[in-house]
Amino acid sequence: MEERNYKLQGSDGFSLRVIEWGSRTAAPIVMLHGIRGYARTFAPLAQALLPNFRAIAYDQRGRGESGWDPLRRYYNQDYVRDLEAVVEQLGLKRFDLLGHSMGGIAAYVYAAANPDRVRRLVIEDAGPGASADSSGSARIRQELLSAPGSFESWDAAVEFMRRLRPTVSEAARLDRLRNMLKQRPDGTWTWQYDHAGIAEARLNPDPSRQVDLWPHVEAIKSPTLVLRGGRSDYLARDVTESLGVRNRNIQWREIADAGHYIHDDQPELFTSCVLAFLTAPEKVSGNT
Repeated sequence: MEERNYKLQGSDGFSLRVIEWGSRTAAPIVMLHGIRGYARTFAPLAQALLPNFRAIAYDQRGRGESGWDPLRRYYNQDYVRDLEAVVEQLGLKRFDLLGHSMGGIAAYVYAAANPDRVRRLVIEDAGPGASADSSGSARIRQELLSAPGSFESWDAAVEFMRRLRPTVSEAARLDRLRNMLKQRPDGTWTWQYDHAGIAEARLNPDPSRQVDLWPHVEAIKSPTLVLRGGRSDYLARDVTESLGVRNRNIQWREIADAGHYIHDDQPELFTSCVLAFLTAPEKVSGNT
């Protein structure tokens, strides 16, 4: 089924580009990408969810074809407010929610506050402390510091991405570049996201806007699946194990031979895990 593209208004007035796959009458699932991601990163998963789901993704503020925030408000509370705005404008009463990395942190917070709306929650490689204290967060900060502002040619960009994501397939790297770059009139290429604003929020964060994720994790009432990459440098295994101990609504699975980007490293296994969880029979409470 073809994509449907349209714009909605984010919580601070600028536009958010939304992509949908599937029938509008099917069960909705909203999908949130990571810090340098984009809506179409979930296109393979969306196709696998058809025809039973209406898959909805959007370029988060400062990314892709969505508006950039001139005040550089690129914090979790801002992403959560944007999600609230999207949900309200689409009239979603109850839906599944999936988030990767930065999107996963926002998904935890939203799900904890809206148990009546989130039917099931899927988190891809995100958890408490990951964005601040992990080696993966240090890697991301270094990548933000070292990434060039532009590339003289497409081939130079491809080589940069090949060095940055050596374990990802060439097809996945090319797809990422096609959605992350735009060409200038002079033939050079630059990022299609607010690199300076996003880097500032990550490299020099406002301490008052940092989120302690554990209270939100413990408050989640929705059945939740956390997927961790077996070689992830972002979500530690001991943290993942603690999730299910501190909240019995959370189950987790480790995906072997996958890093932080499970949907790129192991796309078929990622898809099968998500689909199995979303379509599993509802548990019936009470006496039988």
